[in-house]
Amino acid sequence: MSDVHKAAVLLTSLPEDDAALLLARLDPKQVEAVSIEIARLKSVSADEEEQVILAFAESNPGSCSSSGGGLDRARNLVQKALGKQAGDTLENIRHSIEAVPFAFLRQVDAQNVLTYVIDEHPQTIALILSHLPPATSSSILSELPVDRQLSVVQRIANMGQTNPEIIQEVERGLERRMASVMSTSFENAGGVTAVAEMLNVADRATERTLLENLNHDDPELVEEIRRLMFVFEDVTKFDDKQIQTVLKNVENSQWAVALKGASRELKEKVFANMSKRAADMLREEMDYMGPVKLSVVEQKQQEIVDIIRNLEDTGEIELNKGNEEEQLVQ
Repeated sequence: MSDVHKAAVLLTSLPEDDAALLLARLDPKQVEAVSIEIARLKSVSADEEEQVILAFAESNPGSCSSSGGGLDRARNLVQKALGKQAGDTLENIRHSIEAVPFAFLRQVDAQNVLTYVIDEHPQTIALILSHLPPATSSSILSELPVDRQLSVVQRIANMGQTNPEIIQEVERGLERRMASVMSTSFENAGGVTAVAEMLNVADRATERTLLENLNHDDPELVEEIRRLMFVFEDVTKFDDKQIQTVLKNVENSQWAVALKGASRELKEKVFANMSKRAADMLREEMDYMGPVKLSVVEQKQQEIVDIIRNLEDTGEIELNKGNEEEQLVQ
């Protein structure tokens, strides 16, 4: 039983709202993988459920089969977990479960697809683009010559029902031609994340010198790197004095939203550095506002991260990423 399957069984055993909260903590690729597995589940037996959630077995010895998965269950969970950002993930799930023409192209970069279709007849291009997600189709269409764009758009607009055999023939031909692209695996290397990870383990002098020099040429890049170097959950590494400094500079309304998506450890650390009355008021505010969209929570968390970065710049706090005591000199 794979980890993805176990996760799918666990989530289908929970009420949808609780399952959606757990799903929201995963990254988009993980959400997609687990949701596809949920969509493939027909039902889950009590025995299988007990194997996956052994902790629940004692309190639920006579548990009946869970409500199971299915495409509708997967769709509901993803919509609750991702909100407005659920569109692409839902489309990927549908393509994975249903036999959708040209579904294999979803794993290929739009630029590679363009290379293989640019010399095709406009009718063939129209057929292919009409079966791809709008964002991918638009990207490919924008790279076609202007006269070819017009011909393709006209054919898509006038396209009615197409013989499935013709679709399959075009699909098989394109898949054969693109076999080398499909069989080649590509790995992401470098990027802003890689720079942030390197600087996270570099000594403080190297970090400061590099970012100060880089800031002259590309301040936006420096800001992006800095944001990746310190994330909201890193606040759990702060000592009480640092937490209290941050609390003085962050509004309670910001904490109320930001802590919605925080770990229990971080919540307790913030509450512990407040007066009992202030902590109780913050808890009440969080309860009163109810569920909050993930995008709004992440925005507030980033606002607090930006405040912390400004406090670092002014010397009011120090972000010791290695969690090591810095050597003192007399």
